Amino acid sequence: MISESKVIVRYAETDQMGVVHHSNYPIWYEVARTDLIKKLGMTYTDIEKMGLLFPLLELKSKYIEPALYEDELIIKTSLKSFKGIKIVFEYSIYRNDGEKAINIGETIHALVTKEFKPVNVKKEFPELFKLLEDAVEKE
Repeated sequence: MISESKVIVRYAETDQMGVVHHSNYPIWYEVARTDLIKKLGMTYTDIEKMGLLFPLLELKSKYIEPALYEDELIIKTSLKSFKGIKIVFEYSIYRNDGEKAINIGETIHALVTKEFKPVNVKKEFPELFKLLEDAVEKE
């Protein structure tokens, strides 16, 4: 499944040159990741009520072209892999009028209990496991 989220670059997200500051991309990744999870039929709140958290382990971001003030951006997000304890999301950001990605990224998260202990999602939450496993984007 590929989810698409739209953002419009706000003035506060840019520097004096009107270029988006690099620190905003992870925020947009979070917006897109949240949208993807909602499109799967649940929310982060639902997952947290189950007693699970998705702490970030790793973040990668490649800046290809700058995003500028008032650009309309589309963030395409997919679930790259899910092994039961680790989950990997991929992001590609495009200008609304373009075909070429201006940024690509990846976040890797663990699935843990509220005590930050790794959890065997397949065993403890089989319905969630199947939902995430089925959502992995096949190549």
